Amino acid sequence: MKNDQLTLKAGGRAHKLLNIFHNPDLPTIDEYYEPWTYDYDKLISSPKKKYQPSARPKSLITGKTLRIQWGPNWEDDLAGVCETGAEDVNFNNLDHSIYLAFKKVFMFYLPRLCEHCLNPACVASCPSGALYKREEDGVVLVDQERCRGWRYCVSGCPYKKVYYNWDTGRSEKRIFCYPRIEAGMPPLCAQTCVGRIRYVGVVLYDVDKIQWAASAKKAQEVYPAHLEILLDPENPEVIKTAKEQGISENFIDAAKRSPIYRLAKSWRLALPLHPEYRTLPMVWYIPPLSPVAEHSESTGLDTLIDSLRIPITYLANLLSAGDEEPVRLALKRLAAVRQYMRSVRVDKSADPEVLDSVGLTVEAAQDIYRLLALARYDERFVVPTLNRTDGEHLYADQGCCGFE
Repeated sequence: MKNDQLTLKAGGRAHKLLNIFHNPDLPTIDEYYEPWTYDYDKLISSPKKKYQPSARPKSLITGKTLRIQWGPNWEDDLAGVCETGAEDVNFNNLDHSIYLAFKKVFMFYLPRLCEHCLNPACVASCPSGALYKREEDGVVLVDQERCRGWRYCVSGCPYKKVYYNWDTGRSEKRIFCYPRIEAGMPPLCAQTCVGRIRYVGVVLYDVDKIQWAASAKKAQEVYPAHLEILLDPENPEVIKTAKEQGISENFIDAAKRSPIYRLAKSWRLALPLHPEYRTLPMVWYIPPLSPVAEHSESTGLDTLIDSLRIPITYLANLLSAGDEEPVRLALKRLAAVRQYMRSVRVDKSADPEVLDSVGLTVEAAQDIYRLLALARYDERFVVPTLNRTDGEHLYADQGCCGFE
C-alpha cells in the first residue's frame, strides 16, 4: 500500500520499463544455488584401478568441478533451517533460537502451490501481458507465445511459484491441471494424494469487491475482507445474480456441493497463506492440530491449544498476518469436534457442551467429521465440466488482473 493505493512493491510500469533488460529484483546464484550435475561418465569409462572411482559434481554454468555448499530444498526436514531460520518471517514475535533447539523444534509439511490469486501479482508484474487469469475458472496461466522472458513475474510472485525455463526462454508455472478441470476432474496432485487431505471445488465470489478487499488499510484486515468476497451459494439473491452474469447451472450446483465454502467461511477452518501479500490467494490451508500434548478430559480448549508443539504465533504469521484469533478458532473447533466424536464413539455419551463453547452445532460437527475423515471422492472433489459453447470470451481477460 502506498498513499492508500494498491501498488506493486517492486515498482510500476515506469520502473519496469527502465529496467526491462535487467530485473534488479531477481535472486543471484549465490542467494539461491549453483546448479550442478555429476560426471557419471567417469564411473562407466574408468579403467581398472586400485580405488573406486567417484563422480564429482560439475557446475552446469561453468562446467568446472565445484564444492557443493547449498542446494534446492536443503531446508526440507529441518536440514538447513539452522542457517535460514533466523530470517524466516514466520518467526516474527518469536525467539527463533529457542524453537531451533532440539527439545523445542517442530516441523510440519506445507505443500506450496500456485495460489491462483484473485489479485495475482505475477499478472500485474508482466510487461508483455503473457500472464492472465482465465475468466471461466480462475486459473492463472502463462501464454508461452506472448512471454518475452522479462522474468518480472518471477520476482513479482510473493509465493515464488513462477520459474524461468532457461531452455525455452519462457516463464512457467503450475497450471492447476486445467485440461482435467475442464473435463470435470481434479488436479492430479489432489487425486493421487494418499493422505486424502486435498479438496477442490467451486467458489462464487464478488469480483467488484476484489480491489476493496486487497486495499484494506491494515494487513490483518485483509483476511476478513477476503471472506466478505466469498458468496453463499445457497442465497437466492446470489443464485439470481450468478445466472444473470452468465454462470451456468452446473457451476452453481457445484458451488452448492463444494466443500471449499464450508471449510473457509461457514466453519472458518481453512485460512489463506500470507494474506498480508494482498493477492487474495485461492488455495487455503487448515492449520495442523497435531501433535497434541497429553491432557485430561477436564482440560479446556484454550489450554489444549496453547500446549501444541507448533506455536500459535508461528501459525498466525503464516496464515492470518499475525492475528492469532482466526487460528485459535480453527484449532479449537477441530479439537472440539475431536473431543465430541470421542465422547460419542468411545464414552458412548455425547457431550455437546464442548461444541457450544466454539459456536458449533451437533449437525455441523458431524458434517466436519464426515468431510475431513470419511468423505467420498465426489465429496472432496466437486469440479463441474466446462461447457464451451462460445469460445469468443475465453481469453477476454488475458493480460489483466482479477478486476478492471
